[in-house]
This record gives sequence, C-alpha cells and structure tokens, in this order.
Amino acid sequence: MEPDSTISRRDLLRLTAAAAVPAALAGCRAQADRDATVSARAWHAPVTRRGPIRVGLVGCGGRGTGAARQALAADSGAVLVAAGDYFPDRVDACIDRLTAALGDAAPARIDVPPSRRFAGLDAYRGVLSAGVDVVLLATPPGFRPAHVEAAVEAGANIFCEKPVAVDAPGVRRVMAACEQARARGLSVVSGFCWRYAEAEREIFARINGGAIGEIVTVHTTYHTGTLSPRPRRPEWSDLEWQLQNWWHFAWLSGDHIVEQAVHSIDRLAWATGDRTPSRCVALGGRAARTGPESGHVYDHFAVVYEYDGEDGRSQPIRCFHTCRQIDRCPHDNTDYVYGTEGSATVNGWVPTHVIRDLRGRERWRYTGPRGDMYQNEQDALFRAVRTGRPINDGPQMCRSTLMAIMGRMAAYTGQTVTWEQAMDSAEELMPADLSPGGPLEVPPVAVPGRTRLL
Repeated sequence: MEPDSTISRRDLLRLTAAAAVPAALAGCRAQADRDATVSARAWHAPVTRRGPIRVGLVGCGGRGTGAARQALAADSGAVLVAAGDYFPDRVDACIDRLTAALGDAAPARIDVPPSRRFAGLDAYRGVLSAGVDVVLLATPPGFRPAHVEAAVEAGANIFCEKPVAVDAPGVRRVMAACEQARARGLSVVSGFCWRYAEAEREIFARINGGAIGEIVTVHTTYHTGTLSPRPRRPEWSDLEWQLQNWWHFAWLSGDHIVEQAVHSIDRLAWATGDRTPSRCVALGGRAARTGPESGHVYDHFAVVYEYDGEDGRSQPIRCFHTCRQIDRCPHDNTDYVYGTEGSATVNGWVPTHVIRDLRGRERWRYTGPRGDMYQNEQDALFRAVRTGRPINDGPQMCRSTLMAIMGRMAAYTGQTVTWEQAMDSAEELMPADLSPGGPLEVPPVAVPGRTRLL
C-alpha cells in the first residue's frame, strides 16, 4: 500500500522554499510500509533509541487524554512528563483519569508535577520547554499550525490530530514545518486514523492495486447528528465561550466538513491514489442549527471534486462527498468506490469492507484482525522513534485537509474553486486579537453568492 504522498513538487517548492532546502524536496515521497513504521526515504542512519521517551500532551480533552493513554501503551518506556490546555481544570482532570487508568503502574509512567502543568493560550510552549521527545497535539485545529511549527523547532516528534489547519495559510505553514521535520529526522504522524486501521489498509491497497479496475467515481459520506452545544455561563468571556463550543466556530474547527468529515474526504483521496483534484463545486447551508451556541457554521455540505486526466494514465473523473450534522436523520459513514471492473464498499462503523464485480457478486470481504486504529497510530509513532526510522505523514495530511477546506470555500462562496486558488488563498480565519477578556465577534453565517472568495 504505497499511495503517492506528494502534493506536487511545484506546490512544495512554492509554499515551503522559505523553510526547507529546495534540493531536498526533489523526489521526496513519504510512504509507510505495511506496519506504518518506516518512511520511504531515510534522512539519517537509523539509531535504536534506548531509555525513557519523554511525552508531552497539548490539549487535555477527551481525544487528547485518549491519545496520551494510547501513547503510554505503545511503549513501555514512554513517560508523560508535561501537559497543557487552555483550561487548567482540564489538565488536572486529564492527569487524574490517566492515573486511575494506569493504576499501580501510574507512578512510573506519569510524572507531571504542578510545575509541568500549563494553562492558557501559550500552554504548548510550556509543554515543549519540558524537553519532550514526543508531543501529542490535540487542541482545536485552529491552533495546529503554530503548535506544529513550535514542536519541530523544539526537536520533538509529533502526533497531530486531524485536521492540520482550518485555512490555506495554516496548511502552508504545516507543509513547511513537515519538510523541516523530514530534514531533521523527526516523525510526524497524523490523526487520520483510518490510514492505520487494518481493514481499511487492506481494502484500499486492493483498490489502489487495481482490484476494481480504473476508478470511475467515488462517493464518501459523513451523515451524523449534532455535536451538542454548551450554553453560555455568565462568568465565561467571549473567548472561553467559543473555546467551550469550538466545533461551532470556523476559526477553531474549520466547520464540520473540515473538522469531522475530513476523515471521509481523506478516504476519497486514498481511493483515487491520493491524486490532487483540479477543482470543486459545492452546496451547503444551515437548515437546523439555532441559538448562539451553534456559532456560524453550516450543518450540511455536498461537494463535487473534479479530477483531470493525468498524462494519459487516467481519465477525468468526478467524485462526490456529502456530510451533515442534523439530528433525527439517518446516519451513514460509507465510502462507495466504483471502477471499470467492479466496486468497493467501505464502512468502518458497521464494519463492512467488500469488493464486488460489475454484476454485484461478492469477490472479496475483509475477515482479518480489527485492532484499535488509535492505538495503531501511536504504536507506529513510537516504533519509529525507537528504531530511528521516521514517519512523515505531512503531504498526505495536508492534501486531505486542503481538500476539505476548498470544499468549504466553494460552499460558502458558491464559486468553483480550483486547487491553485485553494493553495494560494489568503483567507486567514484566526482572529487578530485573542485577549482573554476582550470582545470576540462571531462572523455572520456565509451566504453563497455574497461571501467573497479570498
């Protein structure tokens, strides 16, 4: 399973020249082996690492706490030494939960005294200053570019949750940082967890290997319910209130197509062999969301990604993605992949992983192991650190994130958005002023035909 993990040499040279040696970019293709532990190109001779691995956690919510527990399970020498979050009570609660989960083993695996518990917007700097070997980045994705940059600068190996940014300038920053990480021999493992799931790895390897012929079209779905809003408390500032409801504000989440449905868009990219779409058109809107806690994000999207043919090796195709967060509607998280010789159906929720011929007759079904994909990605990261053979998921995670962003851009504006327009977009969603007690205005809901394409 060796997908093309470059975005393109032209794009990388244009967007990362300031941060990486251009000559080092030529021919660089990050790929994982079947165990997702070995990068495609060794930048340093492997050195087996001994002794403890110091781990830091940035973002102490449910996903961050889960990632920390899986990181400690991945390597018997991993020790959590620092943790940070905007909210200090979340740091303490996270450490308490991990301590309870590890039981008698906790004293040897968790060493986070009050002096290494950090709070506020700069908490990540404190965590990195603790001299961590691995940092787990699990805050709302609006902060991800700054955190990835700082982690690479500190020389830490990185696990970063998906998506890697909420706008194109953020994607460009992460791309540049990932190339710096590659040059320094650091690992970057992304939270696109389905890439580390056994069943998905097997079926997409077959799809990419020609089991259903040349791909004709792909339709991925992420139809689910609403993420519950948190009513505002009188003592919360504007910033605290938005952080408490971060998935409903685009500067923090990128909207649900970027924050949540990006998993399905990543699998759409995977099914096409990680080709880059040429353009997209999209519909979207806000039909069911109400109340100030719902922010300004949409609750449904439908995107058409168009792919041009490539040097006579593949035909032009149109692929589709639909997602919604609306209660009391059917749920679906299925990938429908159609080729010239058959079709594949992928659903990790059910689970179903089946390949059929053109008449609908089943030709293959996955019956192998189904481990914990969240644990798998941490296992891969810590094996890479131990063996000195770095993984770099940077190109793949940046491509999939930008595909989701361009879908949002097309839906918000009502315009056709090309890959070049998305890559070069100047739209930055991060507010200029994040003073804890200051005002933080909520943008209006985007209106297609009126909202500008930047």
